[in-house]
Amino acid sequence: MSCSCNREDNILSNTCVAKVPIFSKLSAKELMEIAKVTTDKKFQKGEIILLPGDTMDKLYVIHEGSVKISRISESGKEQIIRILGPGDFMGELALFAPRLSQNSAEALEETVVCEIESKKIKELMLQSSQIALKILEEVTQRLEKAENLVESIGLYDVEKRIATILLELAKDNDEIVLPMSKKDLAAHIGTTQETLSRKLTFFQDQGLIELIGQRKIIILNREGLSLWDIKNQ
Repeated sequence: MSCSCNREDNILSNTCVAKVPIFSKLSAKELMEIAKVTTDKKFQKGEIILLPGDTMDKLYVIHEGSVKISRISESGKEQIIRILGPGDFMGELALFAPRLSQNSAEALEETVVCEIESKKIKELMLQSSQIALKILEEVTQRLEKAENLVESIGLYDVEKRIATILLELAKDNDEIVLPMSKKDLAAHIGTTQETLSRKLTFFQDQGLIELIGQRKIIILNREGLSLWDIKNQ
């Protein structure tokens, strides 16, 4: 005789709700309740998931693939705000009040997005302070990152911006696989693809990094890159 809890665990292991950090403290029963009001949608590379002006009435969770969140200025310049991967989510601000999207969301590869009804998430937030705090924590972190990005673009030269983003992407590793194209990375830090490529080559000539192919970067001198990171602060 099979155990229903095992069946539930097997089902949940294949759903996006099991990947979301804000749901990590929920029971299998609570996760199953969320899974019942969750729908999956598949998007091809380059397909638009959200456009500015679209109604935000769901929490969107990335199950597979990656998504670019960006905004276009009045002059037509793209500013990439962040890249989302499996377990990341968007639309959290709509949980507090109905709103329209100000950004666009584009699939960078074949991507599966899970949409969860805002009403259900609000109910869970009222029932569980842990979920409410996790969402507030995520919102706070994103606001902080947005402020840091604005400060970096406005105050620091391009070398420092590149050094900073490389160290952020590397974390504790010396090998980086860029989560986006160099064109998108350049847009994220407020420069051009040509300038980014030229400065990366400069860092390689200085013995700080090694460029491998289009997206792999090896940090050879973390201390040297860190010193460049604090330059002009």
